[in-house]
Amino acid sequence: MDLGKVGVWWSGSWTAPTEPSVDVAAELEALGYGTLWSSGGFEPGLSSRFGRLLASTSRLAVASGIVSIWTSSPLEIARAVIELDASHPGRFVLGLGASHSAIVDRYSRPYDRMVEYLDLLDGGQPTVPVDRRVLAALGPMLTLAAARTAGAHPYFVPVEHTARARETLGAGPLLAPEVTVVLEKDPTTARALARGFTTGYLGLPNYVQNLRTLGYGDDDVAGGGSDRLVDAVVAWGDVDAIVARVQEHHDAGADHVCIQVVSGAEGFPLREYRELAGGLLTG
Repeated sequence: MDLGKVGVWWSGSWTAPTEPSVDVAAELEALGYGTLWSSGGFEPGLSSRFGRLLASTSRLAVASGIVSIWTSSPLEIARAVIELDASHPGRFVLGLGASHSAIVDRYSRPYDRMVEYLDLLDGGQPTVPVDRRVLAALGPMLTLAAARTAGAHPYFVPVEHTARARETLGAGPLLAPEVTVVLEKDPTTARALARGFTTGYLGLPNYVQNLRTLGYGDDDVAGGGSDRLVDAVVAWGDVDAIVARVQEHHDAGADHVCIQVVSGAEGFPLREYRELAGGLLTG
């Protein structure tokens, strides 16, 4: 499946408060974004938002980033994916993830649980084809992503992780990192907006441990993160600066980069995605 070079990652409402009549998904497709990624949430089953996004568009891919393996059985998810595929053939990608101990009550041995989940998925009827599923992957999960799925969807990662992930995955599997962006040139304002995003994720051990393996220390991961860490994980600046950072991820081995805009405003930041499209989706 072709995800395009650049996609959109968004977990909130797909409605722009300033333009409530605009079909955001349809406009993003018209602008040229290749894939729409959205969280699967923590309710059982496959969120209805994926069907709505597919119904609003006609060509681009829609992907879950991610569906938690702790909330629904493989059979339940497979049936839901097959139903989506019947109406929108070949356009949905199932992103699976092990989530975090802080937000999953019965979290235990996530790698082993993911292996078990994939075994059950492969052994059941219906199933989800290998080329239509990816794993949220950091560390050892990258190897599993390469062996059992189309590839990896890392989240909250700097460019150096993309380079390491490509080395681990090898040349074939998909590598589709999420990259958070702040379209703001003033360093103080940009970093303040970025820390509104990074603070919560730096409270999750999986992400902190991953950053430590890349050389970030105690001072970097404290609070909302050091300037060094914030600048590495969140791309900020004007359109050219964002384009340059996305290109760095591609140069490091990413096949597809999904950008998540942080603006500080409520609702979907359509203005920023429009502005970014001019630089990211040309050439």
